[in-house]
Amino acid sequence: MAITRDFAPRLMPAPQAAHYLGVSESTLRKLGIQTLPLRGKRLYDRFDLDAFADNLERGEESDREEGACDRAFGVAS
Repeated sequence: MAITRDFAPRLMPAPQAAHYLGVSESTLRKLGIQTLPLRGKRLYDRFDLDAFADNLERGEESDREEGACDRAFGVAS
């Protein structure tokens, strides 16, 4: 019987960790996020992934490029 989860597991292999961050596996590997060894596998800790994302610089609202969705809903500046 398959286990279904509504949350991300604490430790993840590269494909799942990349999906969690919304990047490709090759990009994930270039980010330098520490992995943990477990039974011959290298796993990413969700807390490390969250910390990486939390430390990314956020652009100013004015830096945001006007998108098609904004134009479609009439909220473009």
